[in-house]
Amino acid sequence: MTIRRLVLPGPGPTRRDTARLCARLARLYEGGATAVECDVGAVTAPDLAAVEVLARLRLTARGHGGDFTVTGAGPALRVLLDLVGLVELLGEPEEREPAGGVQEGVEPDDPAL
Repeated sequence: MTIRRLVLPGPGPTRRDTARLCARLARLYEGGATAVECDVGAVTAPDLAAVEVLARLRLTARGHGGDFTVTGAGPALRVLLDLVGLVELLGEPEEREPAGGVQEGVEPDDPAL
């Protein structure tokens, strides 16, 4: 597996950055990358434009059949991604869902809810 890194600009990418970043991501996959880690550590003032950029990067990755994860997300970006349903970009299971392969157990004495 060939993993490459894409760094988003801070304090937050704008919609104008979208085409340039998607083109850069496409070149990484065309150059042999099978997975790309998107470093958002510099994104200190995230807004919906930053979320849109990440969503479009995800679509670009899917179009190239590659894996795409986000690393270095601060609390504000994590909240935004959770609100719009893109928290899976962080490579973590959603709080409402058990992690893959986890099976919930029920004890015989547990009262019905």
